[in-house]
Amino acid sequence: MDPKFIITRLEANITLFKSLLSGMSHKEILWKPAPEKWSILEVVNHLCDEEKEDFRYRLRSVLENPDAAWPAIRPEEWVIERRYSQREYAPSVSHFLREREDSIKWLHGLTAPDWQACHHHPQIGSMSAEMILANWLAHDYLHVRQIVALKYGYLADRAQSLSLAYAGGW
Repeated sequence: MDPKFIITRLEANITLFKSLLSGMSHKEILWKPAPEKWSILEVVNHLCDEEKEDFRYRLRSVLENPDAAWPAIRPEEWVIERRYSQREYAPSVSHFLREREDSIKWLHGLTAPDWQACHHHPQIGSMSAEMILANWLAHDYLHVRQIVALKYGYLADRAQSLSLAYAGGW
């Protein structure tokens, strides 16, 4: 995999996220398909914390000191512990986008990184810097899909008795 390709896509996703996360009502931002599912507000705060505390932190760690222990992360628990659903939406989006811009600046500033440097993860095993970078982009795409599904679900919920079948199969 070409790291420059991944970095370019991560950077392009700034525009994608700006577009996906704009122009919504407060109800849409907080809507959930079920109580145990996440809202768009919760997804945004998850993306922000993962940006700085998972992907950027761990990639830097592998590139600078592959044998260093990683602090534990608990993204599923953070949703409740960090009260994602009680945060303000616009500052949450801005914070995430600033963190992404910081990540891109850092990635562009790397000089001859060893993308094959590896960290041994207790559950996953050997994780190269290149693998972490690719998973960072995959994580973006998983949450882009989640955000679109939430938008679709909100529309379907509001459409009530209207059929959305004409649009095509979801």
